Amino acid sequence: MRHRKFVKKTGWRTYRRPDDKSGGHGVGWSPIIPYSFSVPQDFEEVPVSIADLGGTEIDLRFASSKEGRLFVIVAPVLRFADNLGDDATIQKIGPPEKVISAFGPEVIGENIEGKVLSMNTVEHDGRMYYQYELEPPHVLITATAAGNRLYLFSVTGSGLQWKRHYQDLKRISESFRVI
Repeated sequence: MRHRKFVKKTGWRTYRRPDDKSGGHGVGWSPIIPYSFSVPQDFEEVPVSIADLGGTEIDLRFASSKEGRLFVIVAPVLRFADNLGDDATIQKIGPPEKVISAFGPEVIGENIEGKVLSMNTVEHDGRMYYQYELEPPHVLITATAAGNRLYLFSVTGSGLQWKRHYQDLKRISESFRVI
C-alpha cells in the first residue's frame, strides 16, 4: 500500500465582487447583489468582452493558464418568468432539471442533452444553490437567484486541466455564494 503525503493547500484567496463595480445590465436595474468565491492564487481576473459567449450578461471572468477558467453570468430573472418580482429564488425559477435545460446551453454554447453527469441542491445561509457537472465540455455550474437576477457560476478546464485539477475546480465551484 502506498502512502501519500497530504500537503496542506495554501495560496487560496476569496474574491468578493465590489459593491460599486458597475455591471452592463441596463438602466433601471438595482445594484448587483455582491457574490464571492475562492480561487487558487494563480487565478487572475480577465477583462470581459461583449463578444463573449453569454454576451453582456457575463459579469466577471477569471483564468489560470495552469488550472482552468471561470465566469459569472448575471441575468435578469424577467428573461425567464415575469412573476418573480424583486425577491427571486432559484426554487421559484424552477426545479434543477428545468434550470439546467434553460441555462445550460447559454453557458456551454450547445445543447446539454446527455451531458449532465450530476445535479445537487445545497443551501447556505437560507439561499438554495443548484450544482451541476456536465461533460463534454468539462464544466461545473452553480446557479442561484437573488434580488431580480439569476447568477450562474461556471468553472471549466481543458481535458488535461480537468484531470489534474478536478478537486480544485470543484472546490472553486462549491465556494460560490451570493452575499
